[in-house]
Amino acid sequence: MRHSGRWWGRPLCVAAHPNACRDDLGFGPAAAPGIMDRKPIMPAPLTDQQVAAYAADGLLLVRRLFAPDEAALLRDAARQDRTLNAHAFSRDDGYGRRIRLTLWNRAGDDIFGLATRSRRLVDAVEQLIGAPVYHYHSKVVMKQPHDGGAWAWHQDFGYWHQNAILYPRLASTLIALHPANRANGCREVIRGPHHCGRLNHQLSCEQATADPSYVEHLLTREPIIYGEMEPGDVLFMHCNTLHRSGPNTTDQPRWLMISCYNATDNRPFKRAPHGGYEPLVKVDDDALRTAGARLMTDDADWLTQPNTQGLDDALKRDAPAKRHRRWWRW
Repeated sequence: MRHSGRWWGRPLCVAAHPNACRDDLGFGPAAAPGIMDRKPIMPAPLTDQQVAAYAADGLLLVRRLFAPDEAALLRDAARQDRTLNAHAFSRDDGYGRRIRLTLWNRAGDDIFGLATRSRRLVDAVEQLIGAPVYHYHSKVVMKQPHDGGAWAWHQDFGYWHQNAILYPRLASTLIALHPANRANGCREVIRGPHHCGRLNHQLSCEQATADPSYVEHLLTREPIIYGEMEPGDVLFMHCNTLHRSGPNTTDQPRWLMISCYNATDNRPFKRAPHGGYEPLVKVDDDALRTAGARLMTDDADWLTQPNTQGLDDALKRDAPAKRHRRWWRW
């Protein structure tokens, strides 16, 4: 079922999972008594209208794709998992704050791997990309109270293209583990710039940032959309969707689990830090509750600290040389 909310006067496609209750914004069908206590219902495929909205906008918000108790399982596991936290690293946002995250390549049988491989998530991604997919990588982004830093405007493909990925046939799924709002640094997006293709990026304070002149002009055409979410909501994003997030200025943490997928025929053409192909085995949607707080192990193929110097060198090679730039060169 499709429901349309309105952000800044334009309709945003917001899908309601069959398990969803009506939320404060009025999205989603009214829930039958006790529906959250039942075994999860297999989600119906996305409608043609939802797929078309993703193709047009580069994003699709699905309310309560994961039930609140499932989001709580993921949140508690992320907080308690010593292995996950031991592999965390941080990035400087250029304003004195640090962004803490943990990133891994292999989706296993732990609670995070089961969420990543759940049919409700993978089937939707395959429908949006239009092809079978495999797990590219996952991460937990941990914005701590009063400390969680900001992400600058960028496209994910600005990073991933440097990992020997030829085509922008990837998507990210953002699962809210805590409430996400403007005050605690929710995802901010611009609708439609994935149609521009991949913009030039440059390294700034350990982050790849999109060419600010392009961002400035895009913002004159489209307003910023604030991806405010509740635990269990999922935001699907095209890899060329332009996005950022602000710092967490509240007393509460804002954690987010992000799983990324690539089309199986779009594998890296050479060895890269992540994105190597492994077949993705889907699991039923009840696997998350059945597993409970099954924590991670050391065989998740962790990326402990990305080589920003290598990224910087790649971005410099990618940028056009100023001395040869002419107005007729595109």
